Amino acid sequence: MNLIERSGARPGRRAILCGLAAVALVWGGGSAALAGDSRKLNVVTTVGMVTDIARVVAGEHANVTGIIGEGVDPHLYRASRNDVAKLQDADVIFYSGLLLEGRMSDTLVRMARGGRRVFAVTEGIDTKHLIEPDGSEGHPDPHVWMDVSLWSRAVETVAEALATCDEANAAAYRANASRYRGELAELDAYVKKVIASIPARQRVLVTAHDAFGYFGRAYGIEVRGIQGISTESEAGVADINRLVSFLVEREISAVFVESSVAEKNVRALVEGAAARGRTVRIGGTLLSDAMGAPGTYEGTYVGMIDHNATLIARALGGDAPERGWRGKLSEKKDR
Repeated sequence: MNLIERSGARPGRRAILCGLAAVALVWGGGSAALAGDSRKLNVVTTVGMVTDIARVVAGEHANVTGIIGEGVDPHLYRASRNDVAKLQDADVIFYSGLLLEGRMSDTLVRMARGGRRVFAVTEGIDTKHLIEPDGSEGHPDPHVWMDVSLWSRAVETVAEALATCDEANAAAYRANASRYRGELAELDAYVKKVIASIPARQRVLVTAHDAFGYFGRAYGIEVRGIQGISTESEAGVADINRLVSFLVEREISAVFVESSVAEKNVRALVEGAAARGRTVRIGGTLLSDAMGAPGTYEGTYVGMIDHNATLIARALGGDAPERGWRGKLSEKKDR
């Protein structure tokens, strides 16, 4: 499985990240998957959404360590010395790809060129399903996990990568992936149902940055972000004013902040709308580029999406249970 990062460490540069197990063994990659080695694989991941897939699919057969934690913006994250040490000690490395981990890309490229088994979990997604926003210079939107059915394909990529690196447990990895994909199909159906319950005129999602394009396309809700797909872009006064005008004209009742992005721009929308006589409230905090706290339901991918869909639906006048899909949301999310 030769996985190639579509965009390299810098825009316009393509870097081959080799995940072919046979090549990695020749180059002297991770040691745990060598024939006859019975210890667990050491798997290192980047963002929480990737970490969660790896943990579910690996089960008891691997130790999975995530680098980028809750509330951390992956677009701006730089690998620390400790992170690099973890990556160097890994048997397998999984990352999201599509330039999500923008400032880590050079580190990941070096790891791949040094013989590490490095896999972009989005590599198995057909490019025809990717969104390329205007002005993105040919770089797809990396926030694929916002479409549950699309992100489910990353589960298969992880399973096949682990199966290749650890053939003795290949059947277990594939079985875990199959069960998880079944759960994600049920979650996808729930999200479609609750978003469709929002009155059509109110079915507009306004957030801090443009992380919900796949969510909007998959679930039929218009999406507006103050910043672009990367938080490295800056929102100007004109951007704020345009969105304020939009909120007033469409009579939108709520906008949303994000856990990994500063609130100031969203609060500027609320204040701008108030100055024009329109009350717009902050509907709550969405989980966009990072999941919730470790050990909580919202700290899983399923919980993250359940939280977002339930919060959005309730804040915009839709019909969703207060505690979410399976009654597991940790507290009331309206605010």
